[in-house]
Amino acid sequence: MKTSLGAKTFAYPLPIWVIGSYDAEGKPNVMTAAWCGICCSKPPAIAVSLRKERHSYDSIVKRKAFTVNIPSEKYAKETDYFGLVSGKDVDKFAATGLTPVKSGTVDAPYIKEFRVIIECKLIHTYDIGLHTQFVGEIMDIKADEELVGEGGYPEIEKIKPLVFTPGLRKYHGLGKCVGDAFDIGKEFKK
Repeated sequence: MKTSLGAKTFAYPLPIWVIGSYDAEGKPNVMTAAWCGICCSKPPAIAVSLRKERHSYDSIVKRKAFTVNIPSEKYAKETDYFGLVSGKDVDKFAATGLTPVKSGTVDAPYIKEFRVIIECKLIHTYDIGLHTQFVGEIMDIKADEELVGEGGYPEIEKIKPLVFTPGLRKYHGLGKCVGDAFDIGKEFKK
């Protein structure tokens, strides 16, 4: 028997991303976000939901751009820190020793040390309630060359991305591959 947990912000796993933008003074800033994911195939697009009071909110609206920096397990502490403090109060790059890089594709910075970067142009905003959803068209994906494998995609085992468990407020790595998508279920087709 299942037990009711009620209406909550819960889904496992959630990606944990670091969103890059320039503030009003042109200072590079990053913030941690978990309410995010792919939302469209054509055009390729990502959705990220932020609260209006976040420092990054106005930056993304004004610059019409953001980057998605995919943190690896190696940068769990930095990723957590980016969500603990506000860029209006501290320089997160100076505090962590990480390096901001100006994107050549969109008007937003990315983190040099993070191995996969998604550069997005803001195409829609949707007021949902406590959060506003930003939909960004993916303009380019940058990945460290040694990560790129079969089919021109970064290999998840090499990236070692973090995932987030809401409610429990924990970060986790990912486990081993359990099978090929669109293949392992074929035995049930008749």
